[in-house]
Formats: sequence, C-alpha cells, structure tokens
Amino acid sequence: MVSSRVATALAGLTVSLLVSVVLWQVFDVAFFFLAVPFVPFLFRFGGDERTDRPPVRACPRCSFTTRDSEYEFCPRDGAELEYR
Repeated sequence: MVSSRVATALAGLTVSLLVSVVLWQVFDVAFFFLAVPFVPFLFRFGGDERTDRPPVRACPRCSFTTRDSEYEFCPRDGAELEYR
C-alpha cells in the first residue's frame, strides 16, 4: 500500500502536469508547472515521524507537557512528570 505522503506527492504531480497540458493547449507555449513543494515528499526516507519523536510527558496536576527528556519535574509545581 502506498503511504499518504507518496499519494499526496503523486496527486500534486498529476495536477501539476494537467495544469501544464491545459496551459500548453490554451497559450500554445510549452510551460511546465511543477508543484515543487510536493517533490520532497517523494524523497523523504526514514521512519514514521510520530515514532521518531520522544514521548510526551505531562504534569498530573496542571497542563504542562513536554517532549524534552531533560525535564523530570514540572517547573510550575514540582510534580513528577508522567508519560502519556
């Protein structure tokens, strides 16, 4: 199955090429409009972004959350942070 990243990139590339064909037919000029922001999605290697980040740790007493591993205690009330 194709990942959503690749599917988005392919959809963007397809739409870009269709726009290029329409512009070519209407203005009779070979102009290729490629959606450059979609290209990096095709060449992005590595694991899933969600698993690459450290887990969220939160204070059980207030709304403080962090992904920084250097925080062991809440800076607001001193409670030990818990994994969520």
